Amino acid sequence: MSTYKKIIHVDMDAFYASVEQMDHPELRGKPLAVGGGGKRGVISAASYEARVFGVRSAMPGFKAKKLCSDLIFVKPRYDRYQEISSRVRKIFFEYTDLVEPLSLDEAYLDVTENKKGNPSATLIAQEIRKQIFDEVGLTASAGISINKFIAKVASDYNKPNGQKTVNPEEVLEFLENLDVKNFYGVGKVTQTKMYQMGIYTGKDLKSKTEEFLTQHFGKSGGHYYRIVRGIHLSEVKPNRERKSLAAERTFGENISSEIYMLERLESIAEELQKRLKRSKVAGRTVTLKIRYSDFTLQTRSKTLPYFVSDSNILLETAKELLYQDKMKNSVRLLGISLSNLNTGSKEKKKEVEIIQLRFDF
Repeated sequence: MSTYKKIIHVDMDAFYASVEQMDHPELRGKPLAVGGGGKRGVISAASYEARVFGVRSAMPGFKAKKLCSDLIFVKPRYDRYQEISSRVRKIFFEYTDLVEPLSLDEAYLDVTENKKGNPSATLIAQEIRKQIFDEVGLTASAGISINKFIAKVASDYNKPNGQKTVNPEEVLEFLENLDVKNFYGVGKVTQTKMYQMGIYTGKDLKSKTEEFLTQHFGKSGGHYYRIVRGIHLSEVKPNRERKSLAAERTFGENISSEIYMLERLESIAEELQKRLKRSKVAGRTVTLKIRYSDFTLQTRSKTLPYFVSDSNILLETAKELLYQDKMKNSVRLLGISLSNLNTGSKEKKKEVEIIQLRFDF
């Protein structure tokens, strides 16, 4: 009997954009960006029609428009995305209780032992993708392998609407042939550094000692040493607790008036209260986030002696933090987060969930 885990990573295809195209047939087949409107808008998602032009998520809207003059911007509808995500997640639980959501549009599933009694993770992934399409109307891609790392890398291989399985005997060859830029967790800075060292593929990475990688990449070096050998012991964790909840807003114009800032903080506190009550949590540590016009970031925090979720208390604490020190410059973003939540065991791995609310659309 195999001792390998059977892990599936399911990733919805261009999720936000696909939901908009599903709900608005007139947008189908057209280059679409969710968010990104206004002078400082940042794109949350791009349809595949837009990606052909080089448009990507996290790209400033003005830059995307230069790449694709016909690009259509639509306002994000996060409640709708949450609704669809919940329906997709419900499908996951028909197959296994070991479901670890990473975000609204992706999750890990451990199907080593599953509710369908199906020994093939590949067939289960096919069934799940078909069920999502039949019941929800959207396509999803999947990666299947022996651990979370390889499954996530594999899910990008045959996008959109495809899947890739990396069987146990294929793992080492798969990783050796992989460009290091495709290793999940290797960002552009690390990629450039590796390229400069002559590390282009997994095989190049594997040739380096753990001491060498740790010397040049710190703690991540040990991680790279293990994953390129197919070692990634992280379990699929179905009960991830939130570490904090937050709401923040980027402004179309820099603001320097404290009166305007207080007005914005009031609406941010109200939105945060809605999210806290929806999640049925409260917290003790209030943090004010300030990003200045020169892009420097400052945070100020205060821990209260009791758990709170009320917008009035959040606002008053945020005001106190605002007046704690003089403003260094005009402000382009304000945010309030609440941490130290009453969600149980601190030993459990936690996730940060941030609501992005923008005035700049």
